[in-house]
Amino acid sequence: MSNTWPHLDYLGWRETCSALHLYLQIAGKYRLAHSPWLNHSWNATFYVTPRGLSSSPIPDGPGIEILFDLYDHRVVGTNGDGREASFALGPSTVATFYADFVRLVSDLGGTPTFDGQPNEVPYPIPFREDHRDRPWDREAVQRFHRASTAVDRVFKAFRTSFIGKSSPVHLFWGALDLAVTRFSGRRAPLHRGGIPALPDDVAREAYDREVSSAGFWPGGGGIDYPAFYAYAYPSPSSFRSASVRPDAAFWHEELGEFILPYDAVRSAADPNEALMAFLVSTYEAAADRGGWDRDLLECVPGRPRQARLPDAEQSDQVPRATDIPVEREEGTTKGRYRISVEGIEAEMTYTRSGEKLIIIDHTDVPAALRGRRIGEQMVRRAVEDARRDGVIIIPLCPFAKAQIERHPEWQDVLRRA
Repeated sequence: MSNTWPHLDYLGWRETCSALHLYLQIAGKYRLAHSPWLNHSWNATFYVTPRGLSSSPIPDGPGIEILFDLYDHRVVGTNGDGREASFALGPSTVATFYADFVRLVSDLGGTPTFDGQPNEVPYPIPFREDHRDRPWDREAVQRFHRASTAVDRVFKAFRTSFIGKSSPVHLFWGALDLAVTRFSGRRAPLHRGGIPALPDDVAREAYDREVSSAGFWPGGGGIDYPAFYAYAYPSPSSFRSASVRPDAAFWHEELGEFILPYDAVRSAADPNEALMAFLVSTYEAAADRGGWDRDLLECVPGRPRQARLPDAEQSDQVPRATDIPVEREEGTTKGRYRISVEGIEAEMTYTRSGEKLIIIDHTDVPAALRGRRIGEQMVRRAVEDARRDGVIIIPLCPFAKAQIERHPEWQDVLRRA
């Protein structure tokens, strides 16, 4: 795994990282200036490729695509007429890169007009005025790209289990983070703005819908090591106290989000599995506490050459939740409902408080069982049992609470004030 998940020493290459960050901002601002706005700034991002980071086609002149080739250490531009132009990446200044980039766009028939001020960096200096010498650590840049490729692969696998609106996996050059975002489908409160060097209208447009977002930083922005992050906007009640995986993940008070150090993933027995656990558990914390309609938004993780089966056309290989028996296991004070499909188990646990009161405290539906309304089926069975036995339910579990709120016909089993 050491080659797939290479060692990253942010403090050792931060000056090169800062240079790459500013170079990507220059190219990103060019794309932003010439691309129609796409919701949540998706018209301005970069994408991981086997060679580096690509802008995808920019609708300027004959059409121009910018590639940061992080193996040959060049910026390569191609256009719709078949022409190519490039220049080398190496020790330089931001002002020199800016001039080289403007010349490249002009040579390809484009119009190199764009905002010349950095964003989301402390003490920004206009690009054309930044003459400080910047190093270029070729090996560190390549390690960063290999790590980004590994992260990109896991993020894309995570994205396949969500059928609601989801961003592409893309790199934002503002904060230099590779990110993927899921949306509940509901409007969010107006964002207060105030992000340093980022226009308030951009921040407010980016967060005008409820989101659960995760990403990867090479370092900086409050932490001096590479790490994964996860947050929700708006942040649901008790989100910060959620139990997330793996054990190395923690809530960062100053940043207001969950953090998982890159080294904890790299050193795990299965790095892909460790990162996926972080993505899934932080999303579930946001979705459950935020009352997202998970049964509607989620699906079985994607597999090559296997189309997702529509909910109304489930085959015999994927039984509907109503066709799967819900089992109940009852103890003196604890109990649970469970559904097992091909050895994969979902459960909903509860605590008994006296003879006539149960508290549903947790629901866990593995990713392989998503999209079959299994969680809903366990809550339905608990409601039916409560009616039969004359029991009151207190749904402390956010998922169960959200399900009962969406089904007014189930609310007769709730405790009344």
